[in-house]
Amino acid sequence: MNQTASSWLVVVAAFLIANLPFISNRLFAVIALKTPKNLGLRLAELVVGYFVVGALGLMLEQRLGQIAPQGWQFYAITGTLFVTFAFPGFVYRYLFRKNA
Repeated sequence: MNQTASSWLVVVAAFLIANLPFISNRLFAVIALKTPKNLGLRLAELVVGYFVVGALGLMLEQRLGQIAPQGWQFYAITGTLFVTFAFPGFVYRYLFRKNA
């Protein structure tokens, strides 16, 4: 896989995983819950999803060559980008649907 394809794979995976907590009522889209998920649990899933996408990106970067060092700025930018990717799912769950 070349660098362009792996970059797009990470971006698409980030968009899908960022919206998953707001689309699905199951925990990580797999585990059925007895009670509906609240916003806190959805945000916790969002944080776990951020680390999953980060691990995917790290794995792909390692396969392509040497891993570039990142500072706090990298994590601040990727975190805000991940939250921005989650915006469509948040809007669907809490603003469009009547029975959230």
